[in-house]
Amino acid sequence: MKRRDLLKAAATLPLLPLLMRSGTTLARGAGTLATTLHSRLRPGQPGWPAATEWERLKQRVGGRLLKLEPPFASCSAPQPGNACTEVLKQLDNPFAVGDNPALTQTSGWADAWTSQPSAYAVAAESAADVVAAVDFARKHHLRLVVKGGGHSYQGTSDAPDSLLVWTRHMNQLSLHDAFVPQGCAGHVAPQTAVSVQAGAMWIDAYHAVTTQGGRYVQGGGCTTVGVAGLVQSGGFGSFSKRWGTAASNLLEAEVVTADGQVRIANACTNPELFWGLKGGGGGSLGVVTRLTLRTFELPKFFGGASMAIKAANAEAFRALITQAMTFYREALFNPHWGEQMALRGGDTLAVSMVFQDLTQKQAESVWAPFVAWVRAHPEYRFIQPVQITAVPARYFWDAEFFRKYAPQLIVSDNRPGAPHDHFVWAGDSKQVGWFLHGYQSAWLPAALLQTGRQARLTDALFDASQHWDLELHFNKGLAGAPADMITAARDTATHPQVLDAFALALIGAYGPPAFPGMQGVTPDLPKARREAAAVDAAMTHLRTVAPGAGSYVSESDYFLRDWQQGFWGGNYPRLAAAKRKYDPDGLFFVHHGVGSEDWSADGFTRLRT
Repeated sequence: MKRRDLLKAAATLPLLPLLMRSGTTLARGAGTLATTLHSRLRPGQPGWPAATEWERLKQRVGGRLLKLEPPFASCSAPQPGNACTEVLKQLDNPFAVGDNPALTQTSGWADAWTSQPSAYAVAAESAADVVAAVDFARKHHLRLVVKGGGHSYQGTSDAPDSLLVWTRHMNQLSLHDAFVPQGCAGHVAPQTAVSVQAGAMWIDAYHAVTTQGGRYVQGGGCTTVGVAGLVQSGGFGSFSKRWGTAASNLLEAEVVTADGQVRIANACTNPELFWGLKGGGGGSLGVVTRLTLRTFELPKFFGGASMAIKAANAEAFRALITQAMTFYREALFNPHWGEQMALRGGDTLAVSMVFQDLTQKQAESVWAPFVAWVRAHPEYRFIQPVQITAVPARYFWDAEFFRKYAPQLIVSDNRPGAPHDHFVWAGDSKQVGWFLHGYQSAWLPAALLQTGRQARLTDALFDASQHWDLELHFNKGLAGAPADMITAARDTATHPQVLDAFALALIGAYGPPAFPGMQGVTPDLPKARREAAAVDAAMTHLRTVAPGAGSYVSESDYFLRDWQQGFWGGNYPRLAAAKRKYDPDGLFFVHHGVGSEDWSADGFTRLRT
């Protein structure tokens, strides 16, 4: 905070003790205080809650108030203690990282943010705990942060000098045979569903719904991502080409709004809040405490197809890209297929696709023409063999099944007493603690696959790949999905471009974990900046064929300009109206979240009222 802003705030601080004693009166008049102060308080400033006030909050939440310290602080001691040793030992375990309220799954982003713990955290176990935290933050005008899985690349579940609502322990799930949202009786037919508390991860949901329940819920690909955060950000998973987004399958949410009220949001009750939660971004409209999601009949099989092909030279690589895009359009552009193809350095195409509702023989038949084409041309060679495998769908997230038949594909939580069903896909383990250098995304319209435009697409992909590796996530574009799934996704806040996108292009660069305080670890910022520039150059080529392409809010550029348009397009004015209705004083703030333009980049100083 600038000195003159602090002096302005200090002029009003003698009134704080009287206002704070007013309890409910202050809660109702929070907007007046926010507008007067123009800034949130930090530790050490006049008006920061006294120890007795923190103690009262602790009592209200059943003792579940934690004073957080930097997790690597003890590592600088001449003889580091057990706390330092333990956190370093588990730094590659995403479950352990998630279980530490002072850590996030990303350690930072070059020239953007670094992972730093909140001053205090409420380890919430109920909506009542969340209400207590929200009331306390509003009353004392604190920066409030919400964290479940802690996977935010942009640091939205992280802020120093804040009060953290940590929902990790709210992880109960329940299945429903005939769910009807509250207030919708007679208007909505009963549906099979699952209710999930805000702290649950997708592995918890898949274990309950698929492994144990024999049904399917549309969720995220990475098993350690939080359910609540993914749904609020839109929610693409491996099979979104078949079952849409997680947001489009939300039936109801329980949410604590800025006034400390626990509200039910669905199509019949608080419908604008409900719509905003479906893709409007986490942490902007309230604290979600429970979600209920539609479930589906499970297909017989899930499976995967993988391979990597190296071209002899750049000309051959360009031809390989053309063939891959033609093959995708003709054979894979349908609800059966999801996940990705990657263009990598060394003129390499890597395939890591998944499929549903096909036998292994059928999947092999689909790929046979492409594989035959590659083998018929001597300028290509397989540097990773073709592997196509199908498994009974009920086993797709069954940890015991993979430990027995394919242990190389998963990494289990190896801590004593850890839930036996917890694992992360081996390919996702590299993300644990990573320090981002650059990351950008763009939805590519399906029209680019048309014969008359495909040459330009090939050129753009090839040119981009000469700057940096890129991935095409086909499941993160809904073109080719069933009509009912597209209709459901249209009724969400997610950028409308996703409805006609065949893929989301992702380009990212990162380094090893670099949490503040780690001994002997310093991010190589010159290298990070060079790589960020290469990412930007690569994406520039893609935007020549997809001008105005939107970005997926969960996987996007921290420095994105015109982010309102980039994340939500024409949906933003409606989201902003929901924000004004349910959080008129801006209690909830995240970087590039709805309404964040009213605040400074750190969320502490109001820029406009």
